[in-house]
Amino acid sequence: MSAITSTNVANAIVKLVAVDALPALMGNMVMGNLVNRDFEPTLAQAGDTVNVPIPPTLVANNLAEGGTVQTQNPNLGNAQIVLNTHAEATFQIPDVTKVLAVPDLLKLYMQPAVVALAERIETDLLGLYAGFTANSAVGTSSTAVTEATIDAAETALFDAKVPASEPKYLVVDGNTYSQLRQITRFSEYQTAGDAGLRALVDGTVGKIKDFYVFRSQFVHKTGSAPMTTHNLGFGRSAIGLVVRRLPQPLPGTGAVAEYAEMGNFGIRVVMSYQPNTLAQQFTVDVLYGAAVLRNGFGVQVNS
Repeated sequence: MSAITSTNVANAIVKLVAVDALPALMGNMVMGNLVNRDFEPTLAQAGDTVNVPIPPTLVANNLAEGGTVQTQNPNLGNAQIVLNTHAEATFQIPDVTKVLAVPDLLKLYMQPAVVALAERIETDLLGLYAGFTANSAVGTSSTAVTEATIDAAETALFDAKVPASEPKYLVVDGNTYSQLRQITRFSEYQTAGDAGLRALVDGTVGKIKDFYVFRSQFVHKTGSAPMTTHNLGFGRSAIGLVVRRLPQPLPGTGAVAEYAEMGNFGIRVVMSYQPNTLAQQFTVDVLYGAAVLRNGFGVQVNS
């Protein structure tokens, strides 16, 4: 049985904080849970570039009797995602032993830091709307979305050959989500069955025109009144979110770090002592980059 040392206690504290941090982060994200996440537990530095391979396109040829195959030389596509965002949220706890004795206090400290990271990631992912130019935007500025608008968005993705097996998502702001709930054919039991009942009673849209519908408070709006709301319809492989591990602090510097990883997503929690305030400082940080991978797999749905 190993002896209890200050190092063991410090590591235990950081692990306890990390366990609470990551599930809370995932629970506060919408886009981060929908896009294509490429994650490997390798160390990286801010500014590194990650190359994401894009499958090539091949053509089916008719092999006539006695004929020969036609060799194709496809070029593997490549999308580059730069790890250009090192997001962090830092807070101090004067008496960390009291927090350990009352776990609910730890959540009170941790939740604002985690929410801040989630909001930053959501904002960056939804800010990629301007990169979807292959498909013409549907919908009109400051005008309620209609069934025809959603239909046009789904048709655009179908024509762009988004695989039928790949889920399609529609992420909208609160006002647009409200407009969707009021489309009569989708919000009444007699026309939409149980789905209409859920929209009417529970307020949950669920699925419309093959889109899984989600709402986010961080959908971008541009212009002055009337403003344009840039809702986004996309297939999962349209956007890439790359997360990489940050290195451990140098030994002997008084800082202890722990990683928390789940579902191709990871964060680092660092604990250090601040002599000026006589408090333990916790930093929750993540290194990531986000980019459009397939231009044709996304469409702006303006309202």
